Amino acid sequence: MSALEMASLMNREDAAVPRAIKRVLPQVAKAIEIIAQRLGRGGRLFYVGTGTSGRIGALDAVEIPPTFGIEPGTIQFVIAGGVRALARATESSEDSITLGRHDMAARKPGKKDVVVGIAASGRTPYTIGAMEHANNKGAATIAVVCNKGSAMAGMAQVAIEVDVGPEVLTGSTRLKAGTAEKLICNMLSTGAMARLGYVYGNLMVNLRPKNKKLFERAVTIVESVAGVNREVAARALKAAGNQVPIALVMLKANVGKAEASRRLKRADGIVRKALKG
Repeated sequence: MSALEMASLMNREDAAVPRAIKRVLPQVAKAIEIIAQRLGRGGRLFYVGTGTSGRIGALDAVEIPPTFGIEPGTIQFVIAGGVRALARATESSEDSITLGRHDMAARKPGKKDVVVGIAASGRTPYTIGAMEHANNKGAATIAVVCNKGSAMAGMAQVAIEVDVGPEVLTGSTRLKAGTAEKLICNMLSTGAMARLGYVYGNLMVNLRPKNKKLFERAVTIVESVAGVNREVAARALKAAGNQVPIALVMLKANVGKAEASRRLKRADGIVRKALKG
């Protein structure tokens, strides 16, 4: 094959992924509700996996706090081989149920928490061990798998079984299966955060502007929500200590920083609730 032929073939195969996910959207929605309910009660979300699946869970876990302004410990990842597995493959650690139980036990999951096990095959021993321990401790469990009738699906409260078909490179589940897992994680985390009120319309009003690009995005958000020009938005944002929710409440409710902070504290940091209050 030429390079174009290869790219075209992979593109055709990749197009099957959204269609496969569409068939399991009811299960995705159920998982979103469970995650939102558990986090709303002060619980935590754990992504668990090995290899590509573990790295996809880790990617979502580390990106949620800066996007939605929540504490990093609220969303965590558990990956076979530990943090070093993010940069270097540690395939042998995938085969240990005991290690999965041990690593999950170290997080002390409980009845407020939810564990999302991710595995293309749905039968990875490490992830099964982690989910078993979570079940025993009363945590809700969700399986994201790319096979029907797997062990992980059978033990989960919600089973998201997305059948993407054979990989173009046989057995390379970092391709379509990995893409499906990433898309589903996007839905789970973004959907849960939206249900909890960490967005305003389709805007990331709780983002943390820690660099120039994010500051500019924050200014744009304040402009849009408060209906002010850029100069007013930037001035309010700086007066609010670069905290977008405080700037928005200051402008929308016409109050000072101290009152805006009090309103947000009473509203658990949710801008819409703070404005209603």
